[in-house]
Amino acid sequence: MARRPTLKVLALLPALALGLATAGCAEKIDSGAPAGGSTSGGASAVQLIESGKLKVCTHLPYKPFQFSEGGKTVGFDVDLVDLIAKDLGATQEIVDTPFEGSQSGEDLNTRKCDLVAAGMTITDVRKKNLDFTDPYFEATQVLMVKKGGPKTLADLKGKKLGVQQATTGEEYATKNKDANGYDTVQFEDLALELTAVKTGQIDAAINDNGVILDFVKDNPDTEVTAQFQTGEQYGFGIRKGNAALLAKANEVLAKAKSSGEYDKVYEKWFGKKPTK
Repeated sequence: MARRPTLKVLALLPALALGLATAGCAEKIDSGAPAGGSTSGGASAVQLIESGKLKVCTHLPYKPFQFSEGGKTVGFDVDLVDLIAKDLGATQEIVDTPFEGSQSGEDLNTRKCDLVAAGMTITDVRKKNLDFTDPYFEATQVLMVKKGGPKTLADLKGKKLGVQQATTGEEYATKNKDANGYDTVQFEDLALELTAVKTGQIDAAINDNGVILDFVKDNPDTEVTAQFQTGEQYGFGIRKGNAALLAKANEVLAKAKSSGEYDKVYEKWFGKKPTK
């Protein structure tokens, strides 16, 4: 399924309002905060772009983290961000936008969204452009092929390896390209990349373990033949200087992990509890 690069907004199920106090709504968390409603009074009030809404940038589809099902946007990231929205007394609203603008910090700086939830790996380069929450998912890179296809990067000599634009998978593939002699073919989104393997347009694809393992489960004519331990961790992205929202997101994630709520969400989408 091809993703359109044009902006579209998908409303999610409302998070239950917690009846937080609205005193001091006009107070901003920093000099660059946009006009909008804060979720509580005091100097540490979280300032949202639009009162009562937590706008979240992502790039659909990225199953099982974010994807459309039954007219709604659902997934692992969606459920976790719903916990943050609920704590804020707000409703999560998804903004579907190209990944490049999210990982560069542009979407946050232009107030397109309050938070980025896009299965995004925390990297030093990205940390220059946006702040990350504490890690919430451990990731590796994996190689996917049609059943009986190449087993390793070395087996791809003279062949085509698909990569997703502006991802750590593309970075890893580019770094190892000369040593293994393959050509890389760039795709704007995950769905196009993985479909290209099934149709024979490319010989293999590299991307994050969570999304590819989910795809292979639903497409038995494909398989994962190699895994690369890259030590990656996902974090939610927040505009630099938005300290109140960053603190709130970290507080909610920590609470979810200590209460067991995180494990329930993880098992719902991955079929097992996370490895401790």
